[in-house]
Amino acid sequence: MTRGTVSALVASAFVLAGFLVLKGASGPAVPKFEPDPYWPKHLPNNWILGQVSGVTVDSHDHIWVIHRPRTTEEHDNYLRDKTADCCTPAPPVMEFDQAGNLVQYWGGPGAGYDWPDIEHGLLVDEQDNVWISGNGPKDTNLLKFTKTGKFILQVGEHGKTGGSNDTANVNKAAGLAVYSPTNELFVADGYGNRRVIVFDAATGKYKRHWGAYGNKPDDAAPFTRIYEGPGPQQFSTVHGIAVSKDGIVYVGDRVNNRIQSFKLDGRFLKEVFIERKTSARFGTGFGLAFSPDKQQQFFYVPDGTNKKVQIVDRQKMEVVTYFGGYGGHGVGEFSHIHSIATDSKGNVYLGEVDTGRRVYRWNYKGMGAP
Repeated sequence: MTRGTVSALVASAFVLAGFLVLKGASGPAVPKFEPDPYWPKHLPNNWILGQVSGVTVDSHDHIWVIHRPRTTEEHDNYLRDKTADCCTPAPPVMEFDQAGNLVQYWGGPGAGYDWPDIEHGLLVDEQDNVWISGNGPKDTNLLKFTKTGKFILQVGEHGKTGGSNDTANVNKAAGLAVYSPTNELFVADGYGNRRVIVFDAATGKYKRHWGAYGNKPDDAAPFTRIYEGPGPQQFSTVHGIAVSKDGIVYVGDRVNNRIQSFKLDGRFLKEVFIERKTSARFGTGFGLAFSPDKQQQFFYVPDGTNKKVQIVDRQKMEVVTYFGGYGGHGVGEFSHIHSIATDSKGNVYLGEVDTGRRVYRWNYKGMGAP
């Protein structure tokens, strides 16, 4: 039996098992997806991935991953210890082509910059600059590199923070987005701080910042979760961020189970709650990525707690359906999805942390009934 035949049988089995059943109310057609068990291809050099904290797609439709080599378990490092033929951690930054081939890799400590204590966010902007954030105890800076790993710029001083109204440093920042028309870097500064902060993407100069609903961030505000009625007036864990083609900033307030939208200047527009009744500590609003159509009709939210990717109508700011919903490590199952990206063909890429430790593609299969 050929590999292609096996792949077809596997895919058919998942359809029959319900992995492509998109649950939700009847209504307009929504995107449909199928898990790809053969993407990416095997890594060379007996490399393995640690927690995959960030995934992004560049303007050439190449997929970039940042993972945490230091999270590979000691019993997996036999090659490093010269006690077996496998395995050893891969370099932290990896670029793949559409076919899943590894194109290049780099990353780690170097001269002139402070590499993150814990790798987190990754973004490749339209000029092929690579941005990296970290969420370790002293990760209060951001890094900018060329696509081949040459250091360009550090924003902030490692180990120094003045809280959520500090204009020089971040504090355990998570998601990153660059809006090309204004060449501004938008940062979900949300593990240590409670805000969105904006820098000039060329110089790293501070531009502005804001909290939930456009409020001034208040680090003294309680982290009380609210499950009905008006939402909390401060962010909890500002985790994901993306800017649409029409200049709207979308922010994943993870533990408050919501996505909020803003004008570029921080004026609040709308919010959508994601499985709002979820009380588990990680929350649901991990971040988002847009559908590739001209209107960016939908955005997709990795809900790591409920093991789903929620599909949101962007104009209505309403959840219309989801895919996934199955816990585990198999094809079509989610362990702990954490980051998300989409390519120009509509395929979705997901990074998994904790025990997931993988990057995962779901192929776009067209529009269908919810």
